[in-house]
Amino acid sequence: MSEPKPTESRIGRSNQRYNEESGARMVAGCICLNESKDKVIMISSSHKPDKWILPKGGIELDETDDFIVTALRETWEEAGVEGRIISKLPIVYDKRGKTAPVIKGDFNPDVNLPKTEFHMYELIVDNLSQVWPESDSRQRRWCTYSEAKHELIKAKRLELVDALNQSGIKKDVPNDIEDEY
Repeated sequence: MSEPKPTESRIGRSNQRYNEESGARMVAGCICLNESKDKVIMISSSHKPDKWILPKGGIELDETDDFIVTALRETWEEAGVEGRIISKLPIVYDKRGKTAPVIKGDFNPDVNLPKTEFHMYELIVDNLSQVWPESDSRQRRWCTYSEAKHELIKAKRLELVDALNQSGIKKDVPNDIEDEY
Protein backbone atom coordinates (compact mmCIF):
# COMPACT_ATOMS: atom_id res chain seq x y z
CA MET A 1 0.00 0.00 0.00
CA SER A 2 1.52 3.34 -1.05
CA GLU A 3 1.45 6.52 1.00
CA PRO A 4 -1.34 9.01 0.21
CA LYS A 5 -0.37 11.78 -2.20
CA PRO A 6 0.03 15.23 -0.63
CA THR A 7 -2.74 17.69 -1.34
CA GLU A 8 -0.51 20.74 -0.79
CA SER A 9 2.96 21.60 -2.06
CA ARG A 10 5.90 22.11 0.25
CA ILE A 11 7.07 25.71 0.13
CA GLY A 12 10.13 27.65 1.24
CA ARG A 13 13.80 26.76 1.44
CA SER A 14 14.32 26.40 5.18
CA ASN A 15 14.50 22.60 4.82
CA GLN A 16 16.52 22.72 1.57
CA ARG A 17 19.47 20.40 1.00
CA TYR A 18 22.77 21.78 -0.36
CA ASN A 19 25.76 19.88 -1.70
CA GLU A 20 28.33 19.83 1.10
CA GLU A 21 31.28 19.98 -1.31
CA SER A 22 30.12 22.60 -3.81
CA GLY A 23 27.46 24.52 -1.90
CA ALA A 24 25.04 24.03 -4.80
CA ARG A 25 21.31 23.79 -4.13
CA MET A 26 20.17 20.23 -4.86
CA VAL A 27 17.08 19.73 -7.03
CA ALA A 28 15.33 16.64 -8.40
CA GLY A 29 12.68 16.22 -11.07
CA CYS A 30 11.39 14.14 -13.95
CA ILE A 31 11.37 14.15 -17.72
CA CYS A 32 7.79 12.83 -18.05
CA LEU A 33 7.41 10.93 -21.33
CA ASN A 34 4.48 9.20 -22.95
CA GLU A 35 4.75 5.46 -23.66
CA SER A 36 6.09 6.01 -27.20
CA LYS A 37 8.62 8.59 -25.92
CA ASP A 38 7.71 11.16 -28.55
CA LYS A 39 6.11 13.67 -26.15
CA VAL A 40 7.11 15.21 -22.81
CA ILE A 41 5.00 16.98 -20.18
CA MET A 42 5.82 20.66 -19.76
CA ILE A 43 4.43 22.84 -16.96
CA SER A 44 3.99 26.58 -16.71
CA SER A 45 6.49 28.29 -14.42
CA SER A 46 5.07 29.41 -11.08
CA HIS A 47 7.03 32.70 -11.31
CA LYS A 48 6.56 33.37 -15.04
CA PRO A 49 3.32 31.69 -16.25
CA ASP A 50 4.16 32.43 -19.90
CA LYS A 51 7.31 30.28 -19.60
CA TRP A 52 7.25 26.47 -19.78
CA ILE A 53 9.60 24.22 -17.82
CA LEU A 54 9.97 20.66 -16.52
CA PRO A 55 8.67 19.58 -13.09
CA LYS A 56 11.43 19.72 -10.47
CA GLY A 57 12.12 21.13 -7.05
CA GLY A 58 14.38 21.21 -4.04
CA ILE A 59 15.57 18.08 -2.29
CA GLU A 60 14.70 18.50 1.38
CA LEU A 61 16.62 17.46 4.48
CA ASP A 62 13.90 15.04 5.62
CA GLU A 63 13.95 13.15 2.31
CA THR A 64 16.20 10.16 1.78
CA ASP A 65 19.44 10.08 -0.20
CA ASP A 66 17.43 8.32 -2.91
CA PHE A 67 16.45 11.44 -4.84
CA ILE A 68 13.71 9.52 -6.68
CA VAL A 69 11.52 10.33 -3.66
CA THR A 70 11.92 14.07 -4.29
CA ALA A 71 11.60 13.70 -8.08
CA LEU A 72 8.29 11.85 -7.74
CA ARG A 73 6.99 14.25 -5.07
CA GLU A 74 7.83 17.34 -7.12
CA THR A 75 6.41 15.82 -10.29
CA TRP A 76 3.15 15.07 -8.47
CA GLU A 77 2.95 18.50 -6.77
CA GLU A 78 3.76 20.56 -9.86
CA ALA A 79 2.32 18.48 -12.73
CA GLY A 80 -0.13 15.95 -11.26
CA VAL A 81 1.80 13.19 -12.99
CA GLU A 82 2.25 9.65 -11.72
CA GLY A 83 4.37 7.08 -13.47
CA ARG A 84 7.32 4.77 -13.35
CA ILE A 85 10.96 5.82 -13.30
CA ILE A 86 12.93 4.05 -16.02
CA SER A 87 16.34 5.71 -15.62
CA LYS A 88 18.43 8.25 -13.74
CA LEU A 89 19.98 10.85 -16.00
CA PRO A 90 23.44 12.40 -15.51
CA ILE A 91 23.53 15.43 -13.20
CA VAL A 92 23.21 18.79 -14.95
CA TYR A 93 24.29 22.12 -13.51
CA ASP A 94 22.53 25.48 -13.57
CA LYS A 95 24.81 28.13 -14.99
CA ARG A 96 22.39 31.10 -14.69
CA GLY A 97 22.35 34.10 -12.45
CA LYS A 98 24.73 36.65 -11.01
CA THR A 99 26.19 34.26 -8.46
CA ALA A 100 26.74 31.40 -10.90
CA PRO A 101 29.99 31.46 -12.88
CA VAL A 102 30.21 32.16 -16.58
CA ILE A 103 31.30 28.85 -18.06
CA LYS A 104 33.62 28.77 -21.07
CA GLY A 105 34.38 25.36 -22.48
CA ASP A 106 33.80 22.22 -20.44
CA PHE A 107 32.12 22.65 -17.07
CA ASN A 108 34.13 21.31 -14.15
CA PRO A 109 32.24 21.43 -10.82
CA ASP A 110 35.58 21.07 -9.00
CA VAL A 111 36.65 24.46 -10.37
CA ASN A 112 33.37 26.35 -10.83
CA LEU A 113 30.64 26.24 -8.21
CA PRO A 114 27.23 25.78 -9.80
CA LYS A 115 24.19 27.64 -8.52
CA THR A 116 22.07 24.47 -8.63
CA GLU A 117 22.65 20.81 -9.45
CA PHE A 118 19.77 18.87 -11.00
CA HIS A 119 19.16 15.17 -10.41
CA MET A 120 16.71 14.28 -13.17
CA TYR A 121 14.93 11.01 -13.89
CA GLU A 122 13.20 9.69 -16.96
CA LEU A 123 9.60 8.72 -16.17
CA ILE A 124 6.92 7.03 -18.27
CA VAL A 125 3.54 8.60 -17.47
CA ASP A 126 0.87 6.22 -16.17
CA ASN A 127 -1.66 8.76 -14.89
CA LEU A 128 -2.44 12.47 -15.31
CA SER A 129 -4.61 13.60 -12.40
CA GLN A 130 -7.24 16.25 -13.01
CA VAL A 131 -6.57 17.76 -9.57
CA TRP A 132 -3.12 18.04 -7.98
CA PRO A 133 -1.52 20.36 -5.40
CA GLU A 134 -0.59 23.10 -7.90
CA SER A 135 -3.44 22.59 -10.40
CA ASP A 136 -4.85 26.04 -9.56
CA SER A 137 -1.57 27.80 -10.32
CA ARG A 138 0.01 25.77 -13.14
CA GLN A 139 -0.90 24.53 -16.57
CA ARG A 140 0.58 21.47 -18.23
CA ARG A 141 0.81 20.27 -21.79
CA TRP A 142 2.36 17.58 -23.94
CA CYS A 143 5.17 18.79 -26.21
CA THR A 144 7.34 17.22 -28.87
CA TYR A 145 11.10 17.41 -28.38
CA SER A 146 11.43 20.48 -30.62
CA GLU A 147 8.52 22.26 -28.88
CA ALA A 148 9.96 21.48 -25.42
CA LYS A 149 13.45 22.57 -26.42
CA HIS A 150 12.07 25.82 -27.87
CA GLU A 151 10.15 26.57 -24.65
CA LEU A 152 13.15 25.78 -22.41
CA ILE A 153 15.41 28.03 -24.48
CA LYS A 154 12.77 30.78 -24.37
CA ALA A 155 12.68 30.38 -20.55
CA LYS A 156 16.51 30.55 -20.50
CA ARG A 157 16.71 27.10 -18.88
CA LEU A 158 19.62 25.63 -20.84
CA GLU A 159 20.41 23.15 -18.06
CA LEU A 160 16.93 21.67 -18.58
CA VAL A 161 17.66 21.42 -22.33
CA ASP A 162 20.75 19.42 -21.33
CA ALA A 163 18.58 17.10 -19.20
CA LEU A 164 16.02 16.73 -21.99
CA ASN A 165 18.81 15.88 -24.46
CA GLN A 166 20.05 13.15 -22.13
CA SER A 167 16.61 11.54 -21.93
CA GLY A 168 15.26 8.97 -24.36
CA ILE A 169 12.77 11.36 -25.98
CA LYS A 170 12.52 10.89 -29.73
CA LYS A 171 14.06 13.88 -31.47
CA ASP A 172 11.88 15.37 -34.20
CA VAL A 173 14.63 17.60 -35.62
CA PRO A 174 17.72 16.77 -37.68
CA ASN A 175 20.86 15.96 -35.66
CA ASP A 176 22.77 19.00 -36.92
CA ILE A 177 20.08 21.31 -35.50
CA GLU A 178 19.35 19.58 -32.20
CA ASP A 179 22.67 20.42 -30.53
CA GLU A 180 22.41 24.17 -31.17
CA TYR A 181 21.03 26.46 -28.49
